[in-house]
Amino acid sequence: MDIPATSAVERRAEATARVVAETGIDEAMIERLVHGFYGRVRADPLLGPVFAARISDWEPHLARMCAFWSSVALMTGRYHGQPMTKHLPLPLGSGQFDRWLDLFEAEASALCPPAAAALFIDRARRIAASLELGIAGARGILLKRGERLPPITAER
Repeated sequence: MDIPATSAVERRAEATARVVAETGIDEAMIERLVHGFYGRVRADPLLGPVFAARISDWEPHLARMCAFWSSVALMTGRYHGQPMTKHLPLPLGSGQFDRWLDLFEAEASALCPPAAAALFIDRARRIAASLELGIAGARGILLKRGERLPPITAER
């Protein structure tokens, strides 16, 4: 009979090992996913300009996003940022969130084995929903269940 882990470090290591065993996700896969996804984003007519207006040096951003996804997927604790704060001032509406998810899901599905893609896509959808709710709230919009952030208009 296995003795359960008692420390948080041991529990995190066990959870990470389970994810790796069940999905095949590792740091190299995360790096390929992040770089491939942001390649799609940079070329996208809707999202590309949003990122180009804010990111001039892509390497630090990509490294941060690899740390973020390592923390999200593998529970490594490598990311120490505040995603909500970073996204609040961005000109984002439901269309941008939908496009972000479309590009992310396409990259994850093309690059990753099915179990890994499913985990990444599930987490991306949860993250997008949380960011959309947070941004709406910061704009004074109370979204009801099933409602979305209004589209961004040209005057915004």
